[in-house]
Amino acid sequence: MKNLLKFFAFVALLSLAISALYDYRLKHGGLSTLPHTTPEKYTLASSPSVDPKQVASLEALNRERRSLVSSVVPSVVAVKTTKKIAIERQNQLDPFGFFFRRPRGFQSPNDDALVQNSLGSGVIVTDEGHIITNTHVVDQVDEIEVQLSDGRTEKARLVGADEQVDLAVLKIDSPGVKPLKLADSDTVQAGDFVLAIGNPFGFEETVTDGIVSSKGRPNRADVFGDLIQTNAAINPGNSGGPLINLSGEVVGINTAIISRSGGSQGIGFAIPSNTVRTALESLLKKGRIIRGYLGIQMRVPQSGQPAPANEGVVVDEIVPGSPAADAHLQQGDVIRKFDGREVRSFADLRNLISQADLNKKVELEIVRAGKTMTVATQIKEQPVGYQTGRVTPQQPSTRPTPGEENESGNALAGIHVGQLTPDLARQLDLPNGVHGVVVTAVDPDAGAADLQKGDVIEEVNQQPINSVADYNKIIQSLDTRQAQVISVCRHRVRSFLVLRPR
Repeated sequence: MKNLLKFFAFVALLSLAISALYDYRLKHGGLSTLPHTTPEKYTLASSPSVDPKQVASLEALNRERRSLVSSVVPSVVAVKTTKKIAIERQNQLDPFGFFFRRPRGFQSPNDDALVQNSLGSGVIVTDEGHIITNTHVVDQVDEIEVQLSDGRTEKARLVGADEQVDLAVLKIDSPGVKPLKLADSDTVQAGDFVLAIGNPFGFEETVTDGIVSSKGRPNRADVFGDLIQTNAAINPGNSGGPLINLSGEVVGINTAIISRSGGSQGIGFAIPSNTVRTALESLLKKGRIIRGYLGIQMRVPQSGQPAPANEGVVVDEIVPGSPAADAHLQQGDVIRKFDGREVRSFADLRNLISQADLNKKVELEIVRAGKTMTVATQIKEQPVGYQTGRVTPQQPSTRPTPGEENESGNALAGIHVGQLTPDLARQLDLPNGVHGVVVTAVDPDAGAADLQKGDVIEEVNQQPINSVADYNKIIQSLDTRQAQVISVCRHRVRSFLVLRPR
């Protein structure tokens, strides 16, 4: 009993000691569990680290850039499309769809269809509410809506579209819209400051800046030779949005990027505004693009050989019955001027022809056997199925006859593909929503060394692939003399590859 009393006394003394120690530390700031009873002293910086007078020019640039952005953003819209995709009803063995997984980004209003939502950009170019965007943004969709910068959403009507130039015209009935002027893209030069505005990844009114990296490469035989290249960041969703100059004018419509990641790597391309203007007026007046043609092909210099400056266009072939034939042009003639305007490259000549009035007399200044002479003709409408071409030294100057395949130059001829099934997509560890065809083999001489078995080809020249039938149909329609841009998904990484003719 005595020992028990001693134990309780010890415990009591220990408790008192702990309590005293706690009170002491609390009074002397040793614990921080309770709020301070007195305010902490603090002093914030009262002046900037840089005197505004020292960066006056940068401040002025900031104000001017803000003014530029605020003046053009209201004319840029987000383009939102929906497309219904028919599916088979679930069978009795799979009533809850355990074995059919809907891709991300799809909604199912019923058992018979999926709704695919896509995003793009556009720019208002008329007081009446006409909007320019890319054809691939609105191709084969069931419904088009545009969201204005003030948050309003309007139904849009497709006025016309052209796959060859990848431009489409939409129309909204919304009073008080603010159109942007189309600039003269002929005056654009490498180094010019530009803004790219659009809806990348669904982030409306995104503004990026950069310069014109290059323009009009005469030595390129593919579509990129005619586009404006920029390092302003362009990402998925920017397609159809404008490239803007310092005057708030549209110098181009953003349409493509070259990237191994699927996002911006500083190599973006825009359709020149002069091409846009011609397409817009033709689509509004005729409902389709009326293309004039001369009926010649030119020879592209061999790889590594630069095109002589200001030489003009050397005629390599004349199409029978064409305006060129009517003008009695001959192989080896050099076209220097078209109706008084200088011709430096094939792109120059093509643009001048596209701007010429049909059936109107035009004069061509040519050099034949060292002598300068002038011939006359009338520009006619381009026949259906006609391909404006350039002949490379490695290829014959004759065209394949109808039904004949010229696979010797087809960059995709040596790529073998199969159907992408849900099970195969899981085996390849693909992200949700990937569609296309899977590469089953690549011929050693196909010129596609970057492709591997198991890669999924999602698009060819920005045309979506949903089946082997789609793939075969698209590659059969390709110009075998042109480079092809394919969108590839490998495991969980998306990239773009450029395959050139062999």
